[in-house]
Order: sequence, then structure tokens, then C-alpha cells
Amino acid sequence: MRKRVTSGVMKYAWSVLLLLVFSLPSSGEGQAPAKLGQRLWHAYQAARTPDEFLVWIYFSDKGQHLKAKYREAWASLTPKSRQRRLTVRAPDQLVDWDDLPVESAYVSEVRRHVLQVRHISRWLNAVSARATRQQIDQLRQFEWVKRIELVARFKRPDPDFLEVPADDDGSSVERLRTGGDHLIDYGASLEQLEQINVPAVHDLGFTGEGVVIGVFDTGFNLQHQALASLRVVAAHDFVNGDDDVGDGADMGQGAHGTWVLSVIGGFAPGQLIGPAFGAEYILAKTENTESETPREEDHWIAALEWAEGLGVDVVSSSVGYLEFDPPFEGYTWRDMDGQTAAITRAAVMAVERGVVVVNAAGNSGHHPLHNTLIAPADGDGVIAVGAVDVRGARARFSSVGPTVDGRIKPDVMAQGVSVWVASARHPRAYRTLSGTSFACPLVAGTVALLLSAHPEWSPWQILDALHRTASQATRPDRLMGWGIVDALAAIHVTF
Repeated sequence: MRKRVTSGVMKYAWSVLLLLVFSLPSSGEGQAPAKLGQRLWHAYQAARTPDEFLVWIYFSDKGQHLKAKYREAWASLTPKSRQRRLTVRAPDQLVDWDDLPVESAYVSEVRRHVLQVRHISRWLNAVSARATRQQIDQLRQFEWVKRIELVARFKRPDPDFLEVPADDDGSSVERLRTGGDHLIDYGASLEQLEQINVPAVHDLGFTGEGVVIGVFDTGFNLQHQALASLRVVAAHDFVNGDDDVGDGADMGQGAHGTWVLSVIGGFAPGQLIGPAFGAEYILAKTENTESETPREEDHWIAALEWAEGLGVDVVSSSVGYLEFDPPFEGYTWRDMDGQTAAITRAAVMAVERGVVVVNAAGNSGHHPLHNTLIAPADGDGVIAVGAVDVRGARARFSSVGPTVDGRIKPDVMAQGVSVWVASARHPRAYRTLSGTSFACPLVAGTVALLLSAHPEWSPWQILDALHRTASQATRPDRLMGWGIVDALAAIHVTF
């Protein structure tokens, strides 16, 4: 079994002091009643209490017939997922208790007491459901119900940071093309790839072949010329419950997924090339952009478990969860400790199963006293990506660490200012956008290149290779982590 690489992990001793100094006392509302999570209890006390709640209902055990469930969990693994889990686990330990199916009798009983069951999570041993307060109070009487807590709902980041267009109508923008002596004509995307040394890796013949990348986002417009050759092996819409992830008419459509996908896997010579255009893709629509309704983490977690079961190698996620709309209770910077947020716990469990999870660090900028991260970027082993400009300077909006438990975040950086992307409005148009949303797929694509060259590497070896070869590998800090990625140097790391 491969061991987790820990040589690159450093901690800020003062972060613990900050937690003690800035932790707030109790709100005076008292502790939550038995089995009610504190955020749900706070929502109960809100002046504007909603008629229903979206909650996680956690179970205390996996029920009966555990041997049969172990066999079922083993049989459910695809050959690809078994191969990937072997990078982190012994052959006889590919499945564990968390992989076992949720007890169906518990789920059936929950269905009888709620408005709707939305998702079932094996890893969290829980279901997400819409329920009234009265129904929640009934459920917590069952001895097999361990805890009930709110599902995290995310208020979208300031669009001035996340979606900064260089044009207004989606048409192509004039942009200086940097020359280069490479096998591929990168067009205007050359500078964002040269900064992280991707073209040199392409010249070696690595373009992501043999790697499966999951992209979790809004709808995807696959009609764009840069995405015409993209190899999609699976797709599912977790917002509407179907397999249509296109830019159609139902809930969850939006340009953001198209932009992100083009940055990681686009292929339009002379215009836009993504680092991992040779990879295969699993696409999950997890975000509802129809209105100002907050995004919900249970869609993301359901997508992660689904993709892991299909054998995904890398997950690129340019969404995160923090600061929710009232009366919904959300996570704060104090919760960015790698184990509080449900979405972070799920992301870490994916890493423990051999999946490399790459997430945007966030667009909340700098705070002198504490982190500004979004979940699940706080996860231990999750690669949190910050943004720099074309000159390598940190973007003012890029979120900073450290985590509450003292781990340096972000991990690495890539260009997130004026990144060249496919327009979602016209199939042959391009534009520039800014945000850690666009730095993230550049790093995720780089990870795919490393796995093409070293399919036996574990997520911890991938992270260590990135840390050891980034621009400030010997002096990581809370602003830029280990610095700007160097794909060519990372691919030559030896273990």
C-alpha cells in the first residue's frame, strides 16, 4: 500500500492562536437539542423561519447483512475504479465500511416522513431531504438517526471577480498571440499554458490519454468548436435528474461550465488548447443557475460518489460553498478545518480512494487575520488552486489560507486573470475571463498530464510533485502556497 506523502506539509503555529482569539462565544441561543445540528438549530431561531428545510439525515450504522453489503460494494467497482484505488490501497482493502450501501429500510422510513428524498450518500451514510420542522422532529426520535443538519447552500461569488468578460457580446476578442516553437498552434491560449510549462509536456507526447477527468459545474455547451472533439464517457444532470447536461432549457444552465471545460479540455488549433485535450471526460451538472437560489452541496457530493464509482481519476471543481443567504446557515472561515463541511469530508474520502480532487480556492481575496477559503478547498489532500496574472503576480481576488488547523492553502497557482476561454454564446467565438474558476482547470489539466506519464502515482504523490516543483517550493506561504505550477518539472519528479 502506498503511503501518504507528508514532506511538503507545513503549518502556521499562529493559526491556532487566531482560532482562539477570533472564535466567537455562543450566540446565547444555547446548544441544539439532541440530534439537531447547530446550523439547523440556528435556522430554527431565525426571524424568517422557512416552511421547510433541506437537511442531511445521518444514520448511526449501515443496518443488517453487512457481509452481503461488502460483496455488493466490491462488485460495484468498475475495473477502472479498482485500478485507481490500487494506487492508495492494498488489493484486499479496496472497499471499506464507508463504501457499503446505506440501509434501505432506513431510507424507506425516511421517505415516509419527508417531503422528498434528494440524494443518498454511501460515504456520509446519510440522505439529503426536504422536510418540515415537524417531520424533522419526528425523524430524530428514531434510534438509527444519528444527527440531522442543514445541507450547505452557497451564495454565488461576486461576479465582478468570477466572470469578468473582455467583451460584451461573446464575440472573439483581439489578443496578442505569443510566439512559440511547439508542435501545436495554441493561438491566444499559449500564454496561460506556457506559464505552467504545459506546451513542453505536450511536445513529449502527453496530452491526457488514459485519464478520466470529472468536471462538476453548470450546463455545458458541447456545440462549440473547441469542444467538438471532446471525448465524453458519461454525463448526468444532478439538478434535474436526467442525463442531459447540455445548455438547454431546464434548471442549472449557464455559461460557466462551458468556459471551465474549454480551459481544461478544449482543442481548436490556432485558437484554444486545453492542457488535457486527450483525456476522457465525465460531466456532471451540479449547479442551479436559474435564479438567485443558493447552490446546494448535496448535488456535488452525489456527483462525486457517482463519478468515483465510474473510475474518475481527476475531479476539476470550480465551485465552492461558503456564506449563504439568510435564513440559511452556512460555513464560515472557522469551518475551513478540513473536516467540518460535508462537501469537504466527501472530497477527502475521494482522495483516500485515489481520486485527485482539484478545487478553486475562492475569490474572496485577502484577509490579514484569517483564511478566505471555500469548501472543499480546505480538504487535506484536496489541491486548492489560487489565481495569478500573466506576469505571475497574485490576483487581488484570490483567496488565502491557512486552514484553521494550520495547513498552508492554497496549494498552487495558475493564471486566473484574463484567461482565454470558449464563448458560450457562439460556437466559434472566444473571450477572456478572470477568477480562480479558470486557474483550477489549468492545474487539473496538468494533473491529468502527470497521470498520463505516471498512472501509478497516488493523489499524495501528485500533490507532492506539484509542491516540490512550483515557483516558491522552498518558501510556501498563505498567499500563494507553493507557487505557480511547473508541469514539465513535475513530470520528471521521481519517488
